[in-house]
Parts: sequence; structure tokens; C-alpha cells
Amino acid sequence: MSHLPVLPVEVLELLAPKAGEVFLDGTLGLGGHAGLILEKIRKTGKLIGLDLDSRNLELAQNNLQKFSNLETHQANFRDLLKFTSPASLDGILLDLGVSSLHFDDASRGFSFQNLGKLDMRFDSTQPLDAAAILNSFPENEIADIFYKFGEIRSSRKIAKQIVEFRRKQKFRQTEDLVNLIAHPKLLPQVFQALRIRVNSELENLEQGLNSAVEALKSGGRIAVISFHSLEDRIVKNFFREQKKLKILEILTKKAVGPSASELAENPRSRSAKLRGARKF
Repeated sequence: MSHLPVLPVEVLELLAPKAGEVFLDGTLGLGGHAGLILEKIRKTGKLIGLDLDSRNLELAQNNLQKFSNLETHQANFRDLLKFTSPASLDGILLDLGVSSLHFDDASRGFSFQNLGKLDMRFDSTQPLDAAAILNSFPENEIADIFYKFGEIRSSRKIAKQIVEFRRKQKFRQTEDLVNLIAHPKLLPQVFQALRIRVNSELENLEQGLNSAVEALKSGGRIAVISFHSLEDRIVKNFFREQKKLKILEILTKKAVGPSASELAENPRSRSAKLRGARKF
């Protein structure tokens, strides 16, 4: 199984991988971007691939089996320094968010369009899933999750409805939550907010960016693809702070989006935003 990596041309232009260089893909997915980088760094280079999802990792290993210079680990990219040394990498890629495989697998509960268990965990071994949040968190905490991670103005009203629902029965399936939300247009934000909280995505991103800069050698490049404003804001502000500290040179004046031809071929790329920087 393979997939179309988003912004492939733009990612390669930013990272500029060369033969013999060492790269890290912190969100390996199915290996689409990694394969492009491996072609450029050739056999003399090396790519370290990390992914929280064991199934993604297995599929990526299969897709990239022709490359002998690939090293993979099931891990969060925030912990990338466990698998490399400070000032050792020529380039790092972080492709944030949910893979198409996650959305398409109803059993994982990432999509409000599919009936499945309210799970939303990237790492299925962690104890907290979306159902646990809805069934046990205090009303005010649930409201804060929807306001902070979904930017939903009616977050308190939704939280109240959730608490009223769970007094009668537990949340188990995506359908339970979908039927409760009165406005279908809010469903993407509700599901996004729960997923971000389940996987601590924003905290991991902040920690991962700091680790990435530490792992880059002088002249090393970092490219980050985000899919919603919360992620993009963190990346943009982090790069700006690092520029002020004279640690990073920003390579993208503004976020780079998909071309018209890519949108036609891969509509799911429409919300992708790419930012890049180089370490001084």
C-alpha cells in the first residue's frame, strides 16, 4: 500500500538532500516522502524514520524495502534525540497530522464520516482514547478541549450536551458523537480537537521542534508540513524566535501550499502548509 505524499516537489527543494547526507523523517507514514529523500541521498546516505503507529511503520518498511540505508523506530518525533546525536543531521522532515490511512480506516475512529470505535490514538498502546475523554473528563475540561484545539465558540454548550448524554449511556462509537452534534459543520473541529488532545499533538510539536534544531548540524534544513492553523502558528512562531536568536534562517517567507496540479491530483492536500528553515 502506498500514498501520494503532499508537496513532494516543494519538500525536496527545501530539504535539498544530497548523496551521503543523513536525514530524519519524524512522521514516516507510509514512506512517500522518505522514498524521495532516499533516492537523493543514495546508498552512501542514511535516513532514520520514526512513526508512532506500528501499522504505518510496517507498511512503510514494506514500501521502502529496496533501500538498505533506512533505519526505523516506533517512536514520537519529540524523542528523536534518542535515535540520533546533537548536530548530526543534514535534514529533518515533519509531516504533521493524520495520514489518509488513518482517516480511511473506520475502526480507528478518526473520521466522523465513518462508523467506528471512538479511539483516535496514533499509538494504540497508550491508555487514553477519545471515548475515555468524553466519558470521564469534567465538563469544563471538555469545553476547554473544544475551545483550545477546535476553536469552537460554542464549546461549553457542546460539553454540556456530552455530559447529559453520558449520564444515560457511554460514548463508544463515532456515531454517538456525530448524532449529538447539532451542526454538521462543527464535526471536523470537534473531531480535530479530540484527536489533538488524545495524542498531545501540540505539546509534542513544540518539544519536537526544539529537539529537531538541536539535532541539526550547521547548514542542516528542516521542513514542516502542517494541516491546520494551530500547528502552523506554532511552527511560524518557533521559526521566528529561532531567527531572532540567530539559530535558524527562515527559507519560506510565508507558508507554501499545493499547486493547482497537485490539488487536482490529490484534493486532500488542500490544507497543507509547508515551512522551512536552515540552521546557521
